[in-house]
Amino acid sequence: MKQIFNIFRKELSSYFVSPIAYIVIAIFLVVTGWFFFSTFFLYNQASMRGFFSLLPLIFAFVVPAVTMKLFSEEFNRGTHEMMMTLPLSQVEVVMGKFLAALGFILVMLLPTIVYAVTISTMGDLDPGPVVGGYLGAVLLGGLFAAIGLFASSLTRNQIIAFIIAMAICFFLTLIDKMLFFLPKGMLNVMSYLGADYHFRNIARGVLDSRDLLYFISMTFIALYGTQLVIQERK
Repeated sequence: MKQIFNIFRKELSSYFVSPIAYIVIAIFLVVTGWFFFSTFFLYNQASMRGFFSLLPLIFAFVVPAVTMKLFSEEFNRGTHEMMMTLPLSQVEVVMGKFLAALGFILVMLLPTIVYAVTISTMGDLDPGPVVGGYLGAVLLGGLFAAIGLFASSLTRNQIIAFIIAMAICFFLTLIDKMLFFLPKGMLNVMSYLGADYHFRNIARGVLDSRDLLYFISMTFIALYGTQLVIQERK
């Protein structure tokens, strides 16, 4: 655990020595703030449903930008080989980087609590969907971070890692919107793969073990795939 924490601290702090982190956070807050307040005043409802409905699409673009450098940059600079000579296991490296990406996502989400506070001062806000929405956001961010980490382990080019991760995240976000293209025998399987489908269930304030199992299992698969790639490279 100590080694995981050391990697987590190193990777998280590395985000904030570069202006890219602040640019990503600023873009995220501007985009979510624009869509949130425009729909809030349009429908005049004390609800964060509009914010959470757009979050999967925004995450599908933003999270790959956060994770694209985690392994690709090390491969490009040749520092990964030096890290592998240290007394660190591959699991510790993968988990440390994953937790750093998730930590950055949490930092990015934290200012959006202002949206809930603003609504609560203007109307009767139901706390259930808000808590469920943020729980879903953390689980969704963790899944997309794991996918981004996997994509970053595949290549030394950060742009290629970003494109691969974004393509996978958009696929998982939009697959349940494209079910009418698929034969009936595949509908149940493909709808279950949809991250947006499970996120919406949690964002309603209803916790279902199937939705939790989806995010935990898919995140584990992505992290395990990352470990296999790193092991192959070693």
